[in-house]
Parts: sequence; C-alpha cells; structure tokens
Amino acid sequence: MSALTAVLYAALIAYLGGWYMDMWHGNFSLLLFILSVVTGLYWLAEIFRFKPAREKAAIQLASQDAARRAELAKQGIQRVDGDITEARERLLMQPWWLDWTAGLFPVIVVVFLMRSFLFEPFKIPTGSMIPTLEVGDLILVNKFHYGVRLPVINKKIIDNHAPKRGDVVVFRYPMDTRIDYIKRVVGLPGDEVSYLNHELRINGQPVPVTALGEQYDDLAYRYMLRFSERLGEVDHRIQQEKTPLSFNGSRYDFAFRDQCRHSLEGVVCKVPAGHLFVMGDNRDNSEDSRYWGFVPDENLVGRAFVVWMNFGNLGRIGAFH
Repeated sequence: MSALTAVLYAALIAYLGGWYMDMWHGNFSLLLFILSVVTGLYWLAEIFRFKPAREKAAIQLASQDAARRAELAKQGIQRVDGDITEARERLLMQPWWLDWTAGLFPVIVVVFLMRSFLFEPFKIPTGSMIPTLEVGDLILVNKFHYGVRLPVINKKIIDNHAPKRGDVVVFRYPMDTRIDYIKRVVGLPGDEVSYLNHELRINGQPVPVTALGEQYDDLAYRYMLRFSERLGEVDHRIQQEKTPLSFNGSRYDFAFRDQCRHSLEGVVCKVPAGHLFVMGDNRDNSEDSRYWGFVPDENLVGRAFVVWMNFGNLGRIGAFH
C-alpha cells in the first residue's frame, strides 16, 4: 500500500505541476472529488481493516508478554526485563501512507462540500471589472444563490434566486468551459440590449449614468472617465476611454449569433431564453457578451459578493455591488 500511495502522490504532483506551468487546464472541482473518493476509501480501509489489524497485533503482543512473564513467575523469577510499551505504541501507530490519506479525508471532504455548495474563492486576474474589482482582489462567490448544483457536472437540482440586472456573476466561459469568467449581468432573457457609441440601453430605455470625472488607471497608464451607473436596483461604477473607440465587431461564431447586430457603433442583441447578456465594468477593456455572445444558465457558477483579501491593498476588503 505504501508503494501505491507513493505512485498516487507522484501522479498528483505531476498533474498540479503541469497545471501550474500551463501545460493543461486543471479542473479543481474534479480534483477535489477524486481526492475525496480516494482518501475516503483509505479512511474506510483504516476503520475496518488496518486499525483493527494493528490493534489485534498489539493485543497479541501484550498476551505474549503476559504469558512469558507468567511462565517465568512459575520458575520463581519475579523481576523480568523488557518493557513492551514502546513496541505496542509502534504497532498502533498509523503508517505515513495512511496518515497522508485517511488522515486528510475529513479535511478534503469538508473543503469539497463547502466549495461545491456554499462558497468558492476566486482571484481576479484581469482589469475587465475595474473599477468594481481590481487585479489581485480575492473574492468569494455564493454557490447556492442561483440554485444548488451538483459538483463537477454543474447540474442544477434545486432552484433559488433568478439572476438580476446588476449582479456580478462568475460563470464558465462559453467559448471554453474550463475557464471561469466574471462579469456583470446587463440583459435578462427577453431583453433587447444595445450598446451603441458608449450608450447602454435596455429595451430601448437608456440606463441612467452620472459622470464622476476622470481617474488615472494604473493598469492602462492613462486617465479614464468614471461614471455611476444604475442597473435594476444596483448602483455601481463603470469606466470608459476618454476618446470613444470604434467597435470592431464580433470575432466569434457563437450560439444565437443571429440575435445580434454588430456595427462600428456597437452591438444590439436580443437575449434568448435561458441566457444572460453580461458586460465588464471596464467597458472599453472587456471581452464580454458583445463579442462572444450569451451566457447559458447552466454555465453559472455563482454570485460574487465580497472581496475577502487583497494583499496589495487591504482597503479593498469588503462587500461590493
């Protein structure tokens, strides 16, 4: 068993190493599920086989020692050298391969269940959600807000809240579901969303905005325009270039592409049933539904709601819209 455990750990290290060096995309949910199953099997084997076997060996050692002492006592020898305490403790001790498998099972399964059904941490890697979220923000995502889903296969089994305009959501990128994206919900099923010449409209109505002036963007190395925008019941900030940019159209062939009209001024889309139209708050520096289309409901991971840490700026910690 120690050799098998060593092989399993070597495979795990190779998988994580390749993932870290971008040799392949990892699936952390699947990895946690596999680790839970494997360590769970070791845990059951420890309870029903290995631990009883060690205890039986310790009892047998004590019995043999007692028999030896009784035999020597019959011969008049009362003082007998040899203490089996250390030997008994060594027999009862878990070997390393059980300590690093069965011993880790409770921790791994708790992390797996919490991450699958309650909250999952994410790190913001790009500036597409500036100014709401900055690069390096560590956020928490509520996994049950939009319903309870089975881990790994992401199948919804219990409904909860429906997505609302203004929600910040994490979802599996429709072009490559191995990658997670984070954007803001702009359009719901049935909505007509237009973004033309920097103006966002939903069902023909302009989305209210209030100018907040200019602010320097450390990531873009230039001043950007900031606005307060109201989507549904959510007030939040957005950022745009000072000079309007021509829209370069969609570079992707996506599902329901016929529901969108692209031009140099922007895009107009009718959101199909069971889908969402999402955009980044950094409007001129975000690849979102304007380019690659709609987010299917089954791709939703959860609703982001708090920055729990930013090691470069502790002032970032807190809830956000």
